[in-house]
Amino acid sequence: MPNALVTGGAGFIGSHTVDLLLARGYRVRVLDALAPPVHLDGVTPDYLSPAVEFIRGDVRDRRAMRQALDGVDVVVHLAAYQDYLTDFSRFFDVNATGTALLYELIVNDRLPVQKVVVASSQSVYGEGKYRCPVDGIVYPPLRPETQLKARQWEVRCPQCGGPVQMELSDEAQVRPHNQYAMSKYAQEMIALNLGQRYGIPTVAMRYSITQGPRQSFRNAYSGICRIFVTRMLAGQAPIAYEDGGQLRDYVYVGDVARANVLVLEDPHADYQVFNVGGGHAVSVLQYGALAAQVLGVDLAVAVPGEYRFGDTRHIVSDISRLRGLGWAPTTPLPQIIADYAAWARQQPGLGDPYAQAEQVMKQLGTVRTAGP
Repeated sequence: MPNALVTGGAGFIGSHTVDLLLARGYRVRVLDALAPPVHLDGVTPDYLSPAVEFIRGDVRDRRAMRQALDGVDVVVHLAAYQDYLTDFSRFFDVNATGTALLYELIVNDRLPVQKVVVASSQSVYGEGKYRCPVDGIVYPPLRPETQLKARQWEVRCPQCGGPVQMELSDEAQVRPHNQYAMSKYAQEMIALNLGQRYGIPTVAMRYSITQGPRQSFRNAYSGICRIFVTRMLAGQAPIAYEDGGQLRDYVYVGDVARANVLVLEDPHADYQVFNVGGGHAVSVLQYGALAAQVLGVDLAVAVPGEYRFGDTRHIVSDISRLRGLGWAPTTPLPQIIADYAAWARQQPGLGDPYAQAEQVMKQLGTVRTAGP
């Protein structure tokens, strides 16, 4: 039976990956700091299996990481810091430095780790891939503030300034433009380059918006399912930024766990990057209407003309590379929403965390109001 370490294993994607590893016969150790806002500080979630060996510790702590790596055959490195806050150094400290420490310990202590799977993010694509009728495939930069203030939401061609059509973003080009995305791409480069150099098979997984049970409703970064469902359950209309026409793809956490274990066990995945997504483009307004239908509430999405500076307009991942290994998303979006809502209803102190998070983001200038 292989010994697996899952960093961040008490979290959302981590705990589902842990459950699948246990079901496949792995002995599993979890390293997790149990840090807020995802966790109540120091409280181990009740969904974490008692079959795991649990170590409370930070991936930046050399002693904790070394203890966690002792006797380990494979690592699924999911611990991360994500938020909309402007504490830029923390993103790189946790996501990049923590990953560098992982490889440093494996190499310097000659640990017999046979495989590492690292969690990355769809956010590394920035605005992603587009097609211009004049200039062909282009990768536009961050939309400027003047454009957003004028409520001109759609991306323009960086060459001719004309309209462009969104394409599925494959793994070939990245354009990270916020602190989280840059830190995740740095993490990828550290893992894949050091893995290749020192013969440690490594795979990086770029997750689309992952949703489902156990997704923290205290984390402002946890996405549309958490925000829309909790607001609707509280009798409040959800808020859409820009005009609500943004396109995204959504993937079920159980499907993500399957992808993690697949690449962990398949040597054909070694030293590669894979998108892990839902395969379908859905607008924010479409998502809101579907959530209302699933929850049985009569609440429409409000569109107050606000925007989150630095947000991507459209991004939908091309998942053909991972499909080539035999993986496919299996859980439709209505079921994802229903499963999350069923879990959320059982949580104490659910409430409506959006209002407080929105206030903080406005104070920091992350959420801004467009002109008339």
